[in-house]
Amino acid sequence: MKKQFLLSLCIASFSLTSFAQTPATVRPVNTFIGTQDDGNTFPGASAPFGMIQVSPIGEHYSGWRYTDPKIRGFGHFFLSGAGCWEQGGQLSVLPVTGSIQPSGDFDTNKAEHFNHKKYAANYTHEGEVGEAAYFKIQLTSYGGITAESTALSHAAAERYSFAPSTKQGHILVNVGQANEKHSVVGSGLQVIGDRAIEGKIVTQSFCGGAKYTTWFRMEFDRPFASHGVWNESGGKIGTRSASQQGDSRPHGAWFTFDLSDNQQVTAISAISHVDIEGARANLRTQGMRNKQLISFDKMRQQAQQDWQNELASIAIKGGSQDDRTVFYTALYHSLLQPLTGNDVDGRYRGWDNQIHRVDVSKGESYYEFFSLWDTYRAHNQMIALLRPQRARDIANSVLKIQEHSGWLPRWGYASFESNVMTGDPVTPFLVDLWRYGALKGKEQQAYLALRQNAYGVPDFKLRAQGRAGNPLYLQKGYVQYDRSFPSKGMDVDPHHGGSATMEYAQADAALAMMAKALGHSKDAATLTQRARNWQQVWDKDVLDTELGFKGFPRARLNNGDWYTEIDGHYSPRSEHGFHEGTAWQYQWLVQHDVAGLASAMGGRAQTEKRLDAFFAFDALQKDPAATVRKDWVVGPYSYYNQYRYNPNNEPDLHAPWMYTHIGQAWKTTSVLRAAETLFRNAPNGVTGNDDLGTMSAWYLFSALGLYPATPGSGEFLLHAPKFEQADIQLGTGKTISIRTRDFQTQGNNYIHSLSYQGKAHNKVYLKWEELQQGGKLDVQLSTTPTDWGKDIDALPVGLFGKIK
Repeated sequence: MKKQFLLSLCIASFSLTSFAQTPATVRPVNTFIGTQDDGNTFPGASAPFGMIQVSPIGEHYSGWRYTDPKIRGFGHFFLSGAGCWEQGGQLSVLPVTGSIQPSGDFDTNKAEHFNHKKYAANYTHEGEVGEAAYFKIQLTSYGGITAESTALSHAAAERYSFAPSTKQGHILVNVGQANEKHSVVGSGLQVIGDRAIEGKIVTQSFCGGAKYTTWFRMEFDRPFASHGVWNESGGKIGTRSASQQGDSRPHGAWFTFDLSDNQQVTAISAISHVDIEGARANLRTQGMRNKQLISFDKMRQQAQQDWQNELASIAIKGGSQDDRTVFYTALYHSLLQPLTGNDVDGRYRGWDNQIHRVDVSKGESYYEFFSLWDTYRAHNQMIALLRPQRARDIANSVLKIQEHSGWLPRWGYASFESNVMTGDPVTPFLVDLWRYGALKGKEQQAYLALRQNAYGVPDFKLRAQGRAGNPLYLQKGYVQYDRSFPSKGMDVDPHHGGSATMEYAQADAALAMMAKALGHSKDAATLTQRARNWQQVWDKDVLDTELGFKGFPRARLNNGDWYTEIDGHYSPRSEHGFHEGTAWQYQWLVQHDVAGLASAMGGRAQTEKRLDAFFAFDALQKDPAATVRKDWVVGPYSYYNQYRYNPNNEPDLHAPWMYTHIGQAWKTTSVLRAAETLFRNAPNGVTGNDDLGTMSAWYLFSALGLYPATPGSGEFLLHAPKFEQADIQLGTGKTISIRTRDFQTQGNNYIHSLSYQGKAHNKVYLKWEELQQGGKLDVQLSTTPTDWGKDIDALPVGLFGKIK
């Protein structure tokens, strides 16, 4: 969500030499990819699906941009690629030198001296390292200090190496400030002995969301010589505890170390969303051995091995070193979230604000932070394919949210509903997980929770907004466009009635498939009928006057009238009624009824022409790299008033595969190879916000040669892969081996024919059950477009039959 793609010439010429070289035997990851132009990734250390992350804080709301001039500190919580401004950066830590005393470099009589915007350090990109589980950067202020971080799932380590001549250094622990725009509304700290600090931080988070608490504990590997705390009145030497209330007011502690014989200071830290004992237990379990802190290098070694085990899920052959780095960084970003929510003892804070427990002895985990509007499209399926146990825990976590709060989530931030984004993303999300077997034994429970959401509206006292457009949708078949409709959060469906109607219809189609399979025949019939409701917002008379195409989605008002601009006209390029997109982009959100969509567009030939215009296909064939940067949506947050494909945002992510749905699979491949050029081994190498791994997962599927196009169907559409071969470990002991023949490194390759498990396969898709068997997918390629996938019998059936 909230996408942006900018072409920064200074970043486009980014030199790879600034990254540490990775041995060929290690799957290369560059964590700086996505840290510029609002990719909103973070470069610091994190474990796969880890609770804690240690990364720099700069001027950007998501944490740090590659071109930020200074580092304010190293925070201990971050999301990867999220678009809301109030997020992350709690527990900001920075090593410094100088005197901390009245009239000193840090004047204890002046609270402003303890503002991390004031004491922020300069740094250099020279020698920086951004790898899976390891981050390193050189601060040039304070005599020069090397900062490193690494992380396991529940604990992290940071090491600060001061200049050799430094005799005394300080660690500033700022609990009153976080990422830019992330408001700390309260905090408390306690200095423990001569090596530790613990406390809590309360923040107001995520697009106007709720308050939540992060408890923390940090221990140093050596005793500090002295310490003090600061608040809005200034600093006080020797004080051991303090609390503060207010919007990001100064609050923190400093620790002074004698560096005469040793210029390194290591800190081990842990956080918890349960209580302080949770943070202590997390630190003891993962940050200590025999009651002693483990070394930084020991934790780094374990963390890097954990990541290599995860990245080994997919092995690829072919492509340049940059291609491989982009691929494995996308896999890395896909495996960062959702985040582990339970402490090492299994306790977690539920959406009822009560403490619950999962059975960690059985390998269970509870997960948090669900950006469902984004992740249901590609990320969810990638996790299910590679990590079925995690997929089961994720599915169970979503059901627990419904148990504890009374409703299913939309955009769950920590232990509360943010009500960010619109439509009904939880339905395709959970239905796909059901289809993949992740809800085994809980199918009926899941269906009842989904049915509650599909047929009702949350009580006003619940925080969840749910399908707020249901009252009119269930009566008339559409969500009204009403900008005055009251919202419990930043977004609500009637504010975007046109797109919400199409999203509801897609969700109903997915739930209809589940209802039928589970024996709820009456519901299945009703939901199937509702899956056609996209037609309720299809105005056959709307004309794109420039291109000549007629018939587009259009929002309706409460009384059923079509929305019209104040001048009496309407353009399908208008943003009114559509969330982060236009009718041009949302018209393709009908994968379940391609036959009906093609009919509404005037048949297969006219649908193909419309797709060609949407992708600027003629120009794309001549110069793909230039076309995607010139003719597609390329401006900052410019998804409105557009008629082209937007590769930077979710509504039309699946659109390249609409060519496959109408029997033109070779065009899907052409579009994908062009889109992949937007993913680069550079800080601006992610298209818009990565949205908790969604764009990265999209890239992985695109490069591998398969894509989960229709929610609930269990079908993965096939196209020519980017790499010569790939092995996908399914997490079940089975492997899908993709092998190509006549692969050419220059230009596009197209499918001529293929076989699976030694048998000719003529359909353009494989079912989930077929993929789960594992086996070899042989793909015979051609350098020229082919008729593969053109026959009607090769195409997906859809909920309402095949295209004609």
